[in-house]
Amino acid sequence: MMPHDSFDVLIIGSGAAGLSLALQLPKGYRCAVLSKAHISAGSTFWAQGGMAAVLHDRDSITAHVDDTLNAGAGLCHRPAVEFCVSQSRSVVDWLITQGVEFDYRSDQPDDEFREFHLTMEGGHSHRRIIHAADRTGRAISDVLTHNAAAADNISLLPDCYAVDLIRSDDRCVGAYVLDSQTNTVRTLAARAVVLATGGASKAYLYTSNPDGASGDGIAIAWRAGCRIANMEFNQFHPTCLYHPEAKSFLITEALRGEGAKLLLPDGEPFMTRFDARGELAPRDIVARAIDHEMKRLGLDCVYLDISHRDADFLRSHFPTIFDRCLSLGIDISKDRIPVVPAAHYTCGGVVVDQHSASDLPGLYVVGETACTGLHGANRMASNSLLECFVYAASAARHIAASDHPPPTDLTPWDDSRVRVSDEGVIIPYHWQALRRLMWDYVGIVRSDRRLEFAANAIDLMREEIATYYGQFRITRPLLELRNLAEVAALTVRCALARKESRGLHFNRDYPETEEFAVNSILIPYNPPTCNQVGLEGQQLPDYPANLSD
Repeated sequence: MMPHDSFDVLIIGSGAAGLSLALQLPKGYRCAVLSKAHISAGSTFWAQGGMAAVLHDRDSITAHVDDTLNAGAGLCHRPAVEFCVSQSRSVVDWLITQGVEFDYRSDQPDDEFREFHLTMEGGHSHRRIIHAADRTGRAISDVLTHNAAAADNISLLPDCYAVDLIRSDDRCVGAYVLDSQTNTVRTLAARAVVLATGGASKAYLYTSNPDGASGDGIAIAWRAGCRIANMEFNQFHPTCLYHPEAKSFLITEALRGEGAKLLLPDGEPFMTRFDARGELAPRDIVARAIDHEMKRLGLDCVYLDISHRDADFLRSHFPTIFDRCLSLGIDISKDRIPVVPAAHYTCGGVVVDQHSASDLPGLYVVGETACTGLHGANRMASNSLLECFVYAASAARHIAASDHPPPTDLTPWDDSRVRVSDEGVIIPYHWQALRRLMWDYVGIVRSDRRLEFAANAIDLMREEIATYYGQFRITRPLLELRNLAEVAALTVRCALARKESRGLHFNRDYPETEEFAVNSILIPYNPPTCNQVGLEGQQLPDYPANLSD
């Protein structure tokens, strides 16, 4: 990679959204896909359960739409839901043509008319989760990475961390990128830039996400002048493995779809006390129920029991979970699984339209980094992969149909007035302090007092981080800390603005849900700061040019 490379499309992020977008661009477009670690380091690789899609005659697009709207607690944008769900069959067909091998029913003849094996998850009224055992993300990631590496027009650039976007003539024309292999910052020009960096769940102390989920794209877009919406809706996955040797290991919701029960230590089931749907209630309800029982009884965890299923079934359908638990001395065909909630998914993000276009011309945002209106106040299980593919395809079509001018000469990165740090301790200190603060004060259950304390503490952290950033040479840990602090501040601002409890956001001071649902939309000033933001608090932009009802 030369110091000043130029591409037609620069994609920042190498998960499902970024790779599928690259593969659907015209072959004549020169495209670069950046990953801040190795190409398969993102969340897609670790996705277990699968992808929601309407694939059976007993199911319907209307039912999938209704389920998504119900889970979203009144805040989903119906046109976005209908657009996304209606594309699910075509997404599956495209993935199959790419080479992804999904599971079929084992009780049918091995011919072209076999049905997919579909699982059930919380919030769904039908079995509609297509999967590859419990390694769906890995199956998809491996295929898309292989195909992208084989494409003549796609350059895969690992160990490259986007620092900030470059604006010129009120449009996005590239990005400054830290090349970790040479420890230098490159200036990359592009006709169009795509942010596909995933979510921000690493802002919390306990998370199911890999280390890279530090909200990079959201923070980068905010600094570039884009609006951010609904950051208060942080989804906590109800069931992550609770074990000192099991960092960030998710226990897929599909186990509950196959009848797994949540139990207290004495064996008492408790979910029906909170919701008639029991273990198959939406994730926000299940996570709050577990949190309530843990706090009420002073528990370290609760338990998930799937022991009514035999070992052969569990090995074939959940091999990753079976083997991982067994390696820790837990035989899930006999033993209960200790579980706790953990931060899992960022439902808010950068405001985009149906084409994934942001407020800044030339900048597109896809996947968990974006706020499309699909998830509302609570993402329904397994809709996230579907959103990645639907909006990546829409963005690819829009980029190909748009006349994005080539960028002119860009100002190179200047680090002549900074030095190598001799105070590196500030980074791990603030990293741990920030994540503990978010877990304790901006977690599953909130209050205005806690949120105000968090806002003040985060502002002080951001000031110190900004001073450090301005004095010393940048590193990946510093960039991640800078972005995490930015996203944490945005999250708290949105949470303080919402004077109700809805979906994933529960505030003890406002336990009721308002009659009318509105979005929390933060509008950056120039330059944007979290201490000085406008709050639109009404609707996402008009749809399809933007996203309003």
